Amino acid sequence: MTATSDDTRTTAPSVGRPVTQAQLDALPSPVAEKPRTARTALTLGAFVALGPLTIDMYLPALPTITDELQTTSSAVQLTLTGTLVGLALGQLVLGPLSDRYGRRTPLLIGTSLHVLASLLVLVAPNVAVLGLLRVLQGAGAAAGAVIAIAVVRDLFDGRAAATMLSRLFLVLGVAPVLAPTIGGEILRFTSWRGVFALLAVYGVLLVAMGFFAVRETLPPERRSSNGVAGTLRSYGSLFHDRAYVGLVLVAGLTMAGLFAYVSGSSFVYQDEFGLDEQQFGLLFGAGAVFLIAATQLNPVLLRWFATARILVAGTIAGALAGATLLVLALTDTGGLFGVAAPLWAVLFAVGLALPNAPALALSRHGEKAGTAAALLGAVQFGVGAAVSPLVGLLGNDAVAMGTVIVGSLVLAIVVLVVVVRPWQLADPDRDSAAVVAH
Repeated sequence: MTATSDDTRTTAPSVGRPVTQAQLDALPSPVAEKPRTARTALTLGAFVALGPLTIDMYLPALPTITDELQTTSSAVQLTLTGTLVGLALGQLVLGPLSDRYGRRTPLLIGTSLHVLASLLVLVAPNVAVLGLLRVLQGAGAAAGAVIAIAVVRDLFDGRAAATMLSRLFLVLGVAPVLAPTIGGEILRFTSWRGVFALLAVYGVLLVAMGFFAVRETLPPERRSSNGVAGTLRSYGSLFHDRAYVGLVLVAGLTMAGLFAYVSGSSFVYQDEFGLDEQQFGLLFGAGAVFLIAATQLNPVLLRWFATARILVAGTIAGALAGATLLVLALTDTGGLFGVAAPLWAVLFAVGLALPNAPALALSRHGEKAGTAAALLGAVQFGVGAAVSPLVGLLGNDAVAMGTVIVGSLVLAIVVLVVVVRPWQLADPDRDSAAVVAH
């Protein structure tokens, strides 16, 4: 059969009956893939958020833990360092494993390890045991951190990957907004160990969601069959890419500026300015709003500006905001607002840099996304682990925090200019899209 002359009817070949154009218009459109993209971002974001929740939720309790375990503030900050070390080492192991065995199994195993470590924290007798368990928590949370990025690289490329990472950072940004506030509220009703009980519950929910809702994105024919030697060769080959190494260092130094804020803010706001645990949680969450805003502005800016240009601008702006914080802190100008306002500017600038450095780095090594994402994540959290106790050693005040932030971001600018040379980078195609249907 053929269509009528006025084109208001056509044929459905499978059944041989004419249907109206209105009926055709009612059929699902290819545009319906958008909700799936949103669902992917939410699912992956829930796993990525486990790391920040593990890092941030107990921050209001750091002074309390110091007193209860009869230790020093620097020793308690080392438990934060332990989490970051676990996140770094876990990613180095789980990234290549996900390239060899697929994304789903390492994700479930790692998250289960986090649940076990969280439960053991409930009976930790001293700060040394707490620190060790925090390393295990970090290693478990690393599964979500590295595998989510690898999944993005499995499904997306170029600017589409940068946009998806920005969506992940929206979900990720909710964690630091809510975590200290939730932690502060929990402390109204229970001890700091109750925070870790809640983390265990969240981990159990993630394992259930991963089992029923996460699909495998790396088919067997695309998996690596290399053993340990092959993994080491893969890491070695990454170090031969100067721009990739530089971008990884920039990502790590940018994260270091963020973790200088994370590790020092509870002591600055509570000890230096006298806020209680709930007030600290609210102020910390207010700062995270600026980070979220920037990560969501990033996809809009990508329509008009090159990825590398946004990365450079965000890093420079962050260094300038950090310098403002340091000057105001040194001169004791502005009180609490003189510290909070420039910190919010730092967070906004870092939010512009965070999605773009990984997107540029991973776009160079799509054939081994898990390994490339693992090295990226390990450097990010490894540098953060080195920075966290440094703030404490310098005095745990606004001056110490500002010094580490400025130093980290200035070093990032140096690496950009000397190693990355962003003017030589090819910008990802504007019209990059998903490379695999999902």
